[in-house]
Amino acid sequence: MEGHSMKDLLLYIARNLVDNPDAVSVTEVPGEQDLTLELRVAPDDMGKVIGRQGRIAKEIRTLIRSCAQRSGQKVSVDIVD
Repeated sequence: MEGHSMKDLLLYIARNLVDNPDAVSVTEVPGEQDLTLELRVAPDDMGKVIGRQGRIAKEIRTLIRSCAQRSGQKVSVDIVD
């Protein structure tokens, strides 16, 4: 159940950053050691989730990683275009 909360958290964050929240999707890709969350947004919104020099993307990854660690998980975020 906790794995789903990371996905929901990422969806929540991304939907609040973009102009097209309906276009936001997150796909869970389980690995052997960790879970990868693939984030997709509308092409026009790419800049909003990446930010200048990737600052926003880095903050999103840091937030998800630290939340996941609290529940003993390893989760990474890939922003897919």
